[in-house]
Amino acid sequence: MVRSLKSRPVSELAHPHLRPTAPLAERVLLPGDPGRALALAQALLLEPRMFNHNRGLWGYTGAAPDGEPLTIQATGMGGPSAAIVLSELIALGARRAVRVGTCGALDPALELGALLIAAEAVCADGTSRALGAGERVAADPTLTAALSAQAPGAPVGPVVSVDLFYEEGRAGAGREGLAVEMEAATLFALGAAKSVPVGCLLTVSDTFDANGERERIGDQQLLGAAERMGAVAIAALSR
Repeated sequence: MVRSLKSRPVSELAHPHLRPTAPLAERVLLPGDPGRALALAQALLLEPRMFNHNRGLWGYTGAAPDGEPLTIQATGMGGPSAAIVLSELIALGARRAVRVGTCGALDPALELGALLIAAEAVCADGTSRALGAGERVAADPTLTAALSAQAPGAPVGPVVSVDLFYEEGRAGAGREGLAVEMEAATLFALGAAKSVPVGCLLTVSDTFDANGERERIGDQQLLGAAERMGAVAIAALSR
């Protein structure tokens, strides 16, 4: 049975962005892209049911390969959207979460499709700072260790969280980090504030040349990498 707070009316919970149409699991994967949430649900869950479709933030609940319930919920683009989604998930009963997203490589050794684990985020965004974060905010160490154990070849280190996409290569340049992305700092800061463990596993979807110009991963390569990432994250969340 999927654990949830489904006995409480949605109107009572007053969550205007997530309006559950299925039970919520206590453990959640957080991709940014709604289409990727659907792809991961189809690839990784048994009999997924749509958890949310309000505001285009698609989410799904089903049984993971370990037989336990799991929700996969899109967060949208950037820290503000991610903060809304995670806040409402926590209020609804989520107790552990892993971001499974994409990033642009700052480390030149990282290739398109590579996996990496964010142990902390450099807060170069506005939302994490508004949540009270300082220069850096850490991921949950237990979830980070579990992710590393399931992906022993993946580098573990800091990432840089920014507010811009098309300028993210330049925004991340000169900062210490494996990669640049848009949501990890917000999710780490909010998880810490709410005492909910949050980890982060990323796929390299973009690389940058010396001028900050990007090379983008192909759709099929990204889909395969995302499925590998999701499987690693589920294994790390297994008890």
